[in-house]
Amino acid sequence: MAEEEKVVYVVTHAAEEPERASIPFVLANAALVMDVKAVILLHVDAVFLAKKGYAEHVQASGLDPLSKLLSDFLELGGRLLVCVPCIKSRNIDESDLIEGAELTAAAKITQELLTAKVHLVY
Repeated sequence: MAEEEKVVYVVTHAAEEPERASIPFVLANAALVMDVKAVILLHVDAVFLAKKGYAEHVQASGLDPLSKLLSDFLELGGRLLVCVPCIKSRNIDESDLIEGAELTAAAKITQELLTAKVHLVY
């Protein structure tokens, strides 16, 4: 049986660094088009990207708006994992998250990283 090709992108930035917040979505969308499983983990301040309406205000020069990159990512079948301790420490309620966001914590994050061919941190 062939090993599954999967890339995990760990995102730690939000609107304060629109390029670092957006580039992982560009890469993940390319991976999905290439039939490579892509998982984006929103960690630290990046959890704001999963908050309803937030991504509409993030745009890196020369790239599509983050709201489009994010919706394309989910439509292509990408998995968007959101760190539970990170949303709690930022007073973000689960009901404030976009559809398609999956809550996660340490064990699930570790499992995703262990089963990926590679992971990149932004």
